[in-house]
Amino acid sequence: MLMSIALIGLMSIQLYWIRNAIIVKEASFVRSVSEAVSNVVLRLGKIEMINNYYLQIQVSPNRPSLKRHLDSVNKEFTEELANFPSFSDYERFNNNSIVGSRTIDNILGLARKKPIEDRINEKLLDSLMNIELNKLGINTQYEYGIFSPDRNKMLIQKTGEYPSELLGNERFQFALFPGDIRGNPDFLMVHFPYERQFIISKMWVLLVVSLILIIVIIVSFYTSISTIFRQKKLSVIKNDFINNMTHEFKTPISTIALVCEALKDKDVIKTSKVYDNYISIIDDENNRLKVMADKVLQTAIMDKGTLRLKNEWIDIHEIIKEDVKKIKLQIEKKSGRIFTDLRAENIKIKADKMHITNVVLNLLDNANKYSVEEPEILVSTNDTDGGILISVQDNGIGISNTNQKKIFDKLFRVPTGNIHNFKGFGLGLSYVKAVIDKHDGKIEIRSELKKGSTFTVFLPYGDQKK
Repeated sequence: MLMSIALIGLMSIQLYWIRNAIIVKEASFVRSVSEAVSNVVLRLGKIEMINNYYLQIQVSPNRPSLKRHLDSVNKEFTEELANFPSFSDYERFNNNSIVGSRTIDNILGLARKKPIEDRINEKLLDSLMNIELNKLGINTQYEYGIFSPDRNKMLIQKTGEYPSELLGNERFQFALFPGDIRGNPDFLMVHFPYERQFIISKMWVLLVVSLILIIVIIVSFYTSISTIFRQKKLSVIKNDFINNMTHEFKTPISTIALVCEALKDKDVIKTSKVYDNYISIIDDENNRLKVMADKVLQTAIMDKGTLRLKNEWIDIHEIIKEDVKKIKLQIEKKSGRIFTDLRAENIKIKADKMHITNVVLNLLDNANKYSVEEPEILVSTNDTDGGILISVQDNGIGISNTNQKKIFDKLFRVPTGNIHNFKGFGLGLSYVKAVIDKHDGKIEIRSELKKGSTFTVFLPYGDQKK
């Protein structure tokens, strides 16, 4: 819980600083745009003033003071624009805007009453906007428009695609020709369709690094928590395995010890029949110990990845019949029956005989062990593309859908509540799965609680059918 709270706190602080950084960038963007557009408005005013001076010189060529003033203003303005690549736009506008047919009223300043669309050259406006914005590093798409409050109309637009955005963006609205003393000023409005993307692109290094750090922290946290829970689970499973193994080994050891004591007891009459019976018990318990020890050793080999197959051409039906014969006595002790339905015709596969024998025997042993009442087990085979199918069906307690996903895990045993009738280490099916995988085969289970289970194994023929 403390780690989770700390992680959430760190992520919240990181997101807070990222948000603040974006706000600062937005403020800087607004300030830069305001500076750029203010310069554009100022230049437009200077251009109109220069043109008016030219017109007055044409009407009054003998006024040297007017000409000197024009030269001073024009020099200052042209020097300022000379470094920009679009200075030719200004020159073209300057030349084209001197109209010799203007009236004396225009020259005397009444030109300011003219409609704004006659006072603005759209190409020059767009060029000046582009120059000033690029000068301040704002190289994203923009839209501008000129709005007249008197006529309540958008008079000029760059593309005409964003009229509502232009009117709704109060941050970028600038009065044109602020020197006019008559009437309400018209407004130059600017909109940036990809403003947010542009601001974020200027911060991509910060955002990417922050995102990577957040992901690393989350993955590390998840890995740590998963490892803790997995280790705890493995610890519980290991303790259960040790307790279970101790109990399993203790039973045959105790039985052998009792038989040995009986053989040592001088009061017990030692007939040949008694000897044979005791030796048979010792032999059975010894074999039982050997099987359990083999299972543990097989699991150790699987864990080390040192399992080596000795593949040879084997008769799968012969192996099944031998295993059925071995398990049949145990089934009959529980008043059960075992059936075979061996329909496969291509019964030769290239595999390790010992391990395949153990696989079939493990499946039969499980079918018998988990059948509480009289076991009824069916072993069948069928041909399929590229291999053979072996099915082991029982009428046992069945396995829930949740546990079906775990039964092939090492040391996993199906929970049975307070019932402890089923002995084992939880190693059989994990061994079966490992051997089948080693042979490039597959194993599947179909099961339903209280209705039994069916294990289906697919084993390929091998290098070639024989």
